[in-house]
Amino acid sequence: MKGLKYGGNMYVILVYDINLEEKEGQRVLRKVFKTCKKYLVHIQNSVFEGELLESQAIKLKSELDEYIREEKDSVILFKSRSQKWLEKEFLGKIEEDKTSNFL
Repeated sequence: MKGLKYGGNMYVILVYDINLEEKEGQRVLRKVFKTCKKYLVHIQNSVFEGELLESQAIKLKSELDEYIREEKDSVILFKSRSQKWLEKEFLGKIEEDKTSNFL
């Protein structure tokens, strides 16, 4: 996975799409979900967000590379220097703001 590099902290939105047509897809989905949950906050189906150090982002990408099947799956990382540079707008049913539990 390639992308921009930021020194220090970064705010990340991660989105993944796992192909579930084969039995192996369910295993990959569980592994990817569990890995993302170690580093980021789960906000919606296949969407996570949170603040990471550059070293954590590198480790996250390395762990995901173990599971992602290049020909079938995808992960997109949107990076910003800070959450304050990102405006969020919610549409539809929103039960709670899961992003409010950052340390």
